[in-house]
Amino acid sequence: QKPGDRVAADEPIAQIETDKVTIDVVSPQDGVIQEYVAKEGDTVEPGTKIAVISKSTDGVAPAAPSEKKSEKAASKPSPPAETVKEDKPKAKVEVSPAVEKPKAPSPPPPKRTATEPILPPKERERRVPMTRLRKRVATRLKDSQNTFAMLTTFNEVDMTNLMKLRSDFKDAFVERHGVKLGFMSGFVKAAVSALQHQPIVNAVIDGDDIIYRDYIDISIAVGTPKGLVVPVIRDADKMNFAEIEKTINSLAKKANDGTISIDEMAGGSFTISNGGVYGSLLSTPIINPPQSAILGMHSIVSRPMVVGGNIVPRPMMYIALTYDHRLIDGREAVFFLRRIKDVVEDPRRLLLDV
Repeated sequence: QKPGDRVAADEPIAQIETDKVTIDVVSPQDGVIQEYVAKEGDTVEPGTKIAVISKSTDGVAPAAPSEKKSEKAASKPSPPAETVKEDKPKAKVEVSPAVEKPKAPSPPPPKRTATEPILPPKERERRVPMTRLRKRVATRLKDSQNTFAMLTTFNEVDMTNLMKLRSDFKDAFVERHGVKLGFMSGFVKAAVSALQHQPIVNAVIDGDDIIYRDYIDISIAVGTPKGLVVPVIRDADKMNFAEIEKTINSLAKKANDGTISIDEMAGGSFTISNGGVYGSLLSTPIINPPQSAILGMHSIVSRPMVVGGNIVPRPMMYIALTYDHRLIDGREAVFFLRRIKDVVEDPRRLLLDV
């Protein structure tokens, strides 16, 4: 929206970008936008007036104050790019004499290439400010690396039985529950079982204490165009397959639409990251603070396996567990991953709790 535009009550007039989500600021009333008090790119505090809207009949009224936390208005990313473009001619003027000077003497080219590489011209580069979300992700991941003693252990899972389960019941599952049966619900259920067998993986270090959580809230890493977000499946241990699938679908849709709330990403005691949807064969996921471990899923690849003395093709997936070695010993980590493997390879274990 621009000054002079007519707006209706509850119509978005600007966007506030926080560390975690982008929030629409809506007009509190019908009227005409007189001016924007806050400029694009400004950092505003809660309660700051960001725009003035006049009613069609009487005076002037301020628009809705900014939402929680210190935030940065970012409705369109184009102005930063334009600013860069304006600066470019200046950079070009300064750089070009420096480039021409070395070219004048023809004998020293071999030396120059050895010591002074020729850089691509500045007009072939674009400088764009990092979003608040990307800066926050970068900070948290670096903090994770600096704080945790991270170690990754691997295993592989034969997906035959889980794939057969899905194939046999996919139509009946959709008809009964109105949602498709995927692999994520199987891995979430397996993770719940593994966390119940190895509760230390669900715990966290706080100073000189260990906090054991008597709940299981599983974060699901979702890559969005604006960055990585981790919505949380609350009380996953109390959910069945259908409830997990519905929750994952709902949260993933909100994450991609940019409508997910901060509350829906807060907390979480364990994370699952599925790089397999992008074709990743193997990776070492990084812990999502303040959790103590993360499970990485990968792509399913048909590989020759020895089964009962015979070599047969089987759909195999590598799985990885990165854990905080300050808290979790290798023994617990390996047992945890083995439990994931056992449950995914034979989901009947969940029915019998064995």
